[in-house]
Amino acid sequence: MSELVSILIPCYNGERWIAQAIESALAQTWTPKEVIVVDDGSTDRSLEVIRSFEDRIQNEAGTHRGGNGARNRLLELARGEWVQYLDADDYLLPAKIAQQMEFLASHPDYDVVFGPITLEYWSEQGAHRKLLPIPEPHDLWVLLASWQLPQTGAPIWRKEAIRSVGGWKRDQPCCQEHEIYLRLIVGGKRFGYCPASGAVYRKWSDGTVCRRDIAEVHRRRLAIEQAAEEHLRATQQLTPKRLRAINQARFETARSAWQYDPAFARRILREVRETDPQFRPLGPAAPVAYRLAFNWLGFETAETLAATKRKAARYCFPPPLTQLH
Repeated sequence: MSELVSILIPCYNGERWIAQAIESALAQTWTPKEVIVVDDGSTDRSLEVIRSFEDRIQNEAGTHRGGNGARNRLLELARGEWVQYLDADDYLLPAKIAQQMEFLASHPDYDVVFGPITLEYWSEQGAHRKLLPIPEPHDLWVLLASWQLPQTGAPIWRKEAIRSVGGWKRDQPCCQEHEIYLRLIVGGKRFGYCPASGAVYRKWSDGTVCRRDIAEVHRRRLAIEQAAEEHLRATQQLTPKRLRAINQARFETARSAWQYDPAFARRILREVRETDPQFRPLGPAAPVAYRLAFNWLGFETAETLAATKRKAARYCFPPPLTQLH
């Protein structure tokens, strides 16, 4: 198997990281490859860094279109049947693409090959990594609902599969990979799981949309959960396990939303109750004490008690003096 793989890197104000991303793409042991970088209207030195790689890569600069606009342009430029997306602040381990392409040699019918991603927490004091496993069984609907399908750089994608569902949604400011995963699954595209991990997702800034505007993230996530439920109901594929995963995601969203908009959180819980009157939360988002309060006293009381507990903890364990100024 010697198909050309196009490694596609969108960049917007990524001068700090873009060189490492490009170098990790060039270092891939899979040799039939091309590296294409689109600078999405950066106002820092990103374009200068990109062009320093000269003819080792293909690059293009344009006006700011947003992440999905840049990804669509990269898809237009790609010559390979298979594409590897790589955000400018992430990087790949050398054998990442080779491992997945070798897996495809034995499973040629797949349209998307995915696997676990390595999360790198970075700060000025250092960095540490954590592998994010993908739990079995690999029911795509459960993985989608629970946000366990991996970040954009983890899969390798058949170019035509993305094109056939309309490409990346231009007006999707966050939850971008989840939105296209939804359309690919609805469209009957075939997903294969390869256990090798070779993509590193760096978490380093609070400036991303996903952290700046958590309310928008919640709205977009709930829209995806709703669309998944509606499709599964319409096609008679809504199993109890899939409905539980969707409602668990709604519950976790409601818990987070309670911090800034209790009325919004209540509406989310009403939707959970409408679809499953017997819903009981599970997992890390519902510790035992919280779970008991929720089951016996309801969501609002459980959240009130949780808030009281957090306040007491802050009183008993105040922040260091350096954080009080």
